[in-house]
Amino acid sequence: MTPTPPLFMLLLLGLMGAHATVDVRTAAAMAAGLCKTRPTDIVFIIDSSRSVRPSEFEQVKVFLAKVIEGLDVGPNATRVGVVNYASRVKNEVSLKTHRTKAGLIKAVTKIEPLSTGTMTGLAIQFALNVAFSEGEGARVKSPDISKVAIIVTDGRPQDNVKDIAVRARDAGIEIFAIGVGRVDMSTLKQMASEPMDDHVDYVESYSVIEKLTKKFQEAFCACSNSATDVVFLIDGSKSVRPENFELVKKWINQIIDKLDVSDSKAHVGLVQYSSSVKEEFPLGRYNNKKDLKDAVKKMAYMERGTMTGQALRYMLDNSFNTGHGARPGVTKVGIVFTDGRSQDYIGDAAKKAKENGFKMYAVGVGNAVEDELKTIASEPTAEHYFYTADFKAMTQIAKKLQINICQEDDPCECDSLVKFQKKVEDALQALTKKLESMSKRIALLENKIV
Repeated sequence: MTPTPPLFMLLLLGLMGAHATVDVRTAAAMAAGLCKTRPTDIVFIIDSSRSVRPSEFEQVKVFLAKVIEGLDVGPNATRVGVVNYASRVKNEVSLKTHRTKAGLIKAVTKIEPLSTGTMTGLAIQFALNVAFSEGEGARVKSPDISKVAIIVTDGRPQDNVKDIAVRARDAGIEIFAIGVGRVDMSTLKQMASEPMDDHVDYVESYSVIEKLTKKFQEAFCACSNSATDVVFLIDGSKSVRPENFELVKKWINQIIDKLDVSDSKAHVGLVQYSSSVKEEFPLGRYNNKKDLKDAVKKMAYMERGTMTGQALRYMLDNSFNTGHGARPGVTKVGIVFTDGRSQDYIGDAAKKAKENGFKMYAVGVGNAVEDELKTIASEPTAEHYFYTADFKAMTQIAKKLQINICQEDDPCECDSLVKFQKKVEDALQALTKKLESMSKRIALLENKIV
C-alpha cells in the first residue's frame, strides 16, 4: 500500500501550480535524497529591478528554494550561488558559502530587491568574473563538473548581453534564460545556450514561475542510486561516416560519465548494428568508467546497412538475458541511436521491449525518421526521444538525456526525510507568510492611490 504523502509532498504539489504534474513517488525519492544530482556549480542570476514588485520577488525566492530542494547539495556534489542585480550587482550567496540545503534556503529568504535599473549584461559579466571564480568557491574546470547559470528577468536589458553571454558560454557555462511577463524574448535567446527549446522558458507572470520547478529539478537529477542495466544499440551503417562515428563514441562516453558505474549499481552493455548485429561487450564485463570508456573507444565501425528492427530483436533475445550479464529484478534501459530510416520493420520489437518493462530512449541524427524514433521511445514520448540534424550537436542531447531511474524507499522509515521535511516546511511557511503580508500591504496601498 502506498503511504499517505507527508505534508511536505502536499506543499510541494501546491506550490508547483495547476499546470505542473508531479509524481508523488518521485518527489518522495527526491526528498529522501535518493536522487543524486551530478556535480554542478549553479549560479542563479535574478533580476530585482524596479519593475519586479516586492511580492513578485518573493515568488522568485520560492522558486529558487524549490529548485534547491531537488539538488544534492554538498562540497563534492552541487554548489549553489545567487547573484542579485538591477543597476548594480550584488553577490548574495557565494558557491563556497552554504554547504547544506537548509542554510541555502534560509539565505535565499533574506535576499532583498535592489529596485533600480536592469543591467543584465553587467550581471552576466559579474557571474563570469566573480561568481564562477575559484575564489568564490567554483571548482576547477573539468568534464566532470558542470557550470550552470540560471537567469530570471522580466524586462529589456539596459546594456548589451549578446557578447558577454557568448564569452560565458565559451568559458563552459551552460545558460538557462527564464523570461517573465513583458520580457524581451530576443534577449533571452541571445543569452541562452543551445538548443534554445531546452534553455529558454517563458511564464506570463511571477505567480506561475513555480511551474518551472520540476523542469529544473529533473535537469540536474542524475538518478543513479539504483541498480540499472543500460544497453546502447548503436547504428554503424555506412551513412554515419567514420568521422561522425567517432563523435557517436564520444557521446556514449558522455552518458557513461553521468552513470554511477559499479558492481552493485549501473552496468553498461554495447551493441553495434548495420546489416548485421554485433555485441561489442555485454552487461557487467566492465564495472568502472575507465574500462567502459576505453572499450567504447576501441569499437570498430561496421558500415553497411541499417537493420534497426534486427538490433531491437537482438536486445530482446540476448542483451537483457542473464546469460549476457543482465541482473534479475533490475531496471532495464535501452538507448537506440540511428542516423537513418530502418531497412526492416521495427514496430513489433519496439512494442515488445516496452511491454517487457524496458525504458527505451531513441536518439536520431541527420536522416533519422522521427516517427520511427517515437515508435521506439517509451512514454511520455517527448521525454524519451531526441533528434538533431547535426552530429556535432549530440553533446546537447547527452546533457538533456537523463536516465531517471530512482526507486522509492519507504519514506516512513527514513529519519533523514522527517528532519528534512521539517526544515523545508519551516522555510516555506516563513516565505508564504511574508508573501501574504506583502500582498496585503500592496493591496492597501493601491486602494489608497485609487
